[in-house]
Amino acid sequence: MTEEFITFEKFNDKHSAEELGQILKETNIEYLLENNSLSFDPTFANNGFGTEYCLKIKKEDFKKANEILLKKSEKEINEIEKDYYLFTFSDEELIEVVSKSDEWNKFDVTLAKKLLKEKGIDVSEERIKKIEEQRILELSKPEENHKGFLILGYISAFFGGIWALFIGWHLLTYKKALPNGNRVYTYSKEDRKHGNRILIIGIIFSILWLLYYLLK
Repeated sequence: MTEEFITFEKFNDKHSAEELGQILKETNIEYLLENNSLSFDPTFANNGFGTEYCLKIKKEDFKKANEILLKKSEKEINEIEKDYYLFTFSDEELIEVVSKSDEWNKFDVTLAKKLLKEKGIDVSEERIKKIEEQRILELSKPEENHKGFLILGYISAFFGGIWALFIGWHLLTYKKALPNGNRVYTYSKEDRKHGNRILIIGIIFSILWLLYYLLK
């Protein structure tokens, strides 16, 4: 069985994704590049809306890849212009960049740490480790408030059709990737039970409706 590749970073343009892929390739890290962009632009603006490229690597390579990008960012910081937008951030905003590092690129996180350190704010390895652990705990929590989604699922299930099967399967099995490479269920145990019921009801009613139309 092929080892699973997990999303490491997402990009809005193919060039940036390929650039990172090349860096990983040079350090013997296997990767996959997936184009998850929308095939149709509802805005008709041709402005990249819905464009998303996912660069995936194996879970075992997450630590090595992060270390490589960290070293690259540290070198680039010495060449940064003083009009870079991060220099206008307040202490609170810089701390948020560090504490939510999964939402920012490695360069911005590294620069934020440097700026905070220059201001005398503690960004020691020990504190960063605690921040990262707390962030993992937060991201591991299941998403909530899906009543509308559940109602739609049950309604779709009684009418049969692909929507019911999709919603049920999605609620039951969908997982999200954490910054450390681990994957956890996106929805709570209770929501996954609902997903299982919707899936079963959807299958049953799909068969019943099919028999009805065939007999009719």
